[in-house]
Amino acid sequence: MIKLFNQYIPKAFFVLMLIETAVFAGSIYVGTQVRFADEGWNQTTDPVSLWLTPGLFALVMLGSMTAMGLYQRRLREGGAGMVVRVAASFLVGVIAMSLLFYFMPDLFLGRGSFSYSLAIAAVLIILIRILFFRLINQDMLKRRVLVLGAGRNAEMISRLRREVDRRGFQVIGFIPGEGDELLVPESMLVRPEIPLAQYAAQANVDEIVVAVDDRRRGLPVHEMLDTKMSGVDVVDVIAFFERESLLLKLDILRPSWLIFSEGFRGGNMRIRIKRAFDVVAALLLILIAWPFMLLSALAILSECGWRGPVLFRQVRVGENWKLFHVLKFRSMRVDAESDGVARWATRDDDRITRVGAVLRKLRFDELPQVFNVLRGDMSFVGPRPERPEFVENLSETLPYYAERHRVKPGITGWAQLCYPYGSSEQDAFEKLQYDLYYVKNYNLFLDLMILLQTAEVVLWRKGAV
Repeated sequence: MIKLFNQYIPKAFFVLMLIETAVFAGSIYVGTQVRFADEGWNQTTDPVSLWLTPGLFALVMLGSMTAMGLYQRRLREGGAGMVVRVAASFLVGVIAMSLLFYFMPDLFLGRGSFSYSLAIAAVLIILIRILFFRLINQDMLKRRVLVLGAGRNAEMISRLRREVDRRGFQVIGFIPGEGDELLVPESMLVRPEIPLAQYAAQANVDEIVVAVDDRRRGLPVHEMLDTKMSGVDVVDVIAFFERESLLLKLDILRPSWLIFSEGFRGGNMRIRIKRAFDVVAALLLILIAWPFMLLSALAILSECGWRGPVLFRQVRVGENWKLFHVLKFRSMRVDAESDGVARWATRDDDRITRVGAVLRKLRFDELPQVFNVLRGDMSFVGPRPERPEFVENLSETLPYYAERHRVKPGITGWAQLCYPYGSSEQDAFEKLQYDLYYVKNYNLFLDLMILLQTAEVVLWRKGAV
């Protein structure tokens, strides 16, 4: 794993991004050379575009491919799905580059040169990805992990059985800890009769994950220290899940770990940067989305006979538990909660109108929240704002639920990307694990990645209710 801007990126995917960046930039040079093969390189564009155009093309295509989810570790659609996403990313990239050429004519490439460049890049990207996904699933490229423990904590690791969940590591065995209830399959247990450091060397172990249930019962500290000094990484099981699953595992989370771990940084500079980013992003969204907002409002009015309210206002809990009114396009009947009882929205909810169902599928019902962002009640990226009634109940039943309100709620967020729409306490538990990861690790880089991946959620209609 590589930690870049406080975010964990698998080495293999980081290398893939570097290779594809070089491919995108190089394809402009090669495509231009092919187009003007008979006339020579000197007949091409001016020197500025010979370095600026390839660089911009590489950045645009990387952003487009990120938005299509092509750098997710859990891409599950297979080869056909990957090709569809690559094609969609190239379509978005062509549109973006066409706009750049229009507004920055000095960067313009002829249609012939650009067409050759796109064809070369597309063929190389698909070939590279086919080779990459064949190699990345080979055990020889994975970190060899030895788990110290075989009880409840260790079982959580053993339950990561899907290939996409274990893409970066291979568990070679579990060493039972003192007092652990054996919950790991017997076939995965190892009981070395030699010192831990020696066994790790013989088994080519890259990392030891400490997952014993009770550390007070004879944790082999001296052997672990010897192993660490021998060059083998030793990590806590909470940090392991944070890195591999990009969440904070509530089942095993300890207050002491939260206190002494990195993250949860504030500071005036970080707050100012996030606020500036929010304002710029909100204004850009209004500039782009105002026609869709107008059409949405007209559709709501036409369905209700031009009498009902267009906007829906509801009290939500914000940063530091401050209450505010969230704005949305109304997607439910006016009398959806006429009895005054707060209810979760569910799939196929009979309170949702026909227009509202379409707005929810397209995520257009969320667009008015951009004005909450401009007012400072919300951020563009953050935990989903919840109703006070739900927050009060969940804070009593779920550990650390109150901590998700340490930052402003967002229009989109890490939990919204990683977990489908939730309508129960168990769903709230699962999403809280991702919210806490965001609160711990948020920065401008993570916000940008979430916004790009939100485009994928909208395009592929994931998690909408």
